[in-house]
Amino acid sequence: MGKRWIRRPEGSNWGEFGEMDQIGRLNLLTPAKVREGLAEAREGLVFCLSLPLDYPGGNIANPRRHPPRLFGAVLGDTCFHNHTRHTADRSSVVCDDAVLLSTQYSTQWDSLAHVGAEFDADGDGVAEIVYYNGWRGGEHIVTPPPREGAEPWARYEGVNAGPLGIDTIAATGVQGRGVMVDLFRHVGRDHRRVGYDQLMRIFESDGVVVERGDMLCLCTGFDELLLEMNRKPDAERLHHSCAGLDGADTRLLQWITDSGVAALISDNRAVEILPPTPGARTTIHEHCLFKLGVPLGEQWLLSPLNHWLREHGRNRFLLTAPPLRLPGAAGSPVTPVATV
Repeated sequence: MGKRWIRRPEGSNWGEFGEMDQIGRLNLLTPAKVREGLAEAREGLVFCLSLPLDYPGGNIANPRRHPPRLFGAVLGDTCFHNHTRHTADRSSVVCDDAVLLSTQYSTQWDSLAHVGAEFDADGDGVAEIVYYNGWRGGEHIVTPPPREGAEPWARYEGVNAGPLGIDTIAATGVQGRGVMVDLFRHVGRDHRRVGYDQLMRIFESDGVVVERGDMLCLCTGFDELLLEMNRKPDAERLHHSCAGLDGADTRLLQWITDSGVAALISDNRAVEILPPTPGARTTIHEHCLFKLGVPLGEQWLLSPLNHWLREHGRNRFLLTAPPLRLPGAAGSPVTPVATV
């Protein structure tokens, strides 16, 4: 395969991990980094960092994403749920099911194929759809033609994120050291864009040190807000509560580049506050997913872990968070596990 690009976006790291790289900054989750994470598992206490996957409820948060629907598995006319099977000398009962799932509805990872850009990577003067490290839309990340007669949600069956599919992330195991930032303690539930200056003040106040290869977790309290609304979200509260990063802050973007964080994770809807401020040249999503290969975790259940860490004067932990190994998907539910 020839080189996919001769020009890379300003501020990107394309090629840092090789021309064929598919996992971006997750390359920094080395054996040494995993050992640093393991060193934080001192008490043997485990925290589930996933919301129930039917949260937030409804589709107010994103009208193209819907709660999961569970079905009893069928063969012919037989439903294999509470299904009794008889043989000559015994009987057994089985439950088997299937699910229709929006992969980015609830607690999730964004793969590096979630956000790309129109960019002239081959220098011919014409912008084309490209993703992290120059992988091409239409060639590597493929959308099939619509299927005539199919239900609307099924018209584009067979989409495939190819080399940037979530399965490439899953294959790494996604394990290393997590670092918690307690934005909620400093901002409360105010809907505020947190830029570089404020984030650095919070780091200094709370003794947060971020090193190359760490997975940075931002606790805003949005997870507790979702749980309070109990699958019946109020649009005003959903869209105008809690903090998020300011994707228009160029110094913050440069810090993400320079810090070497392997992943950015939040309990809010998008890590950053979207839509961006008018006139913003880019977003956290574009900067991380498209330019740097930094996967984003969204709508994680961070508050219980955050409370424990603060009570015990800590902000580091072992994080294990592989997504579903679902070939070709652009995102995935995840059930992350923190060990302290």
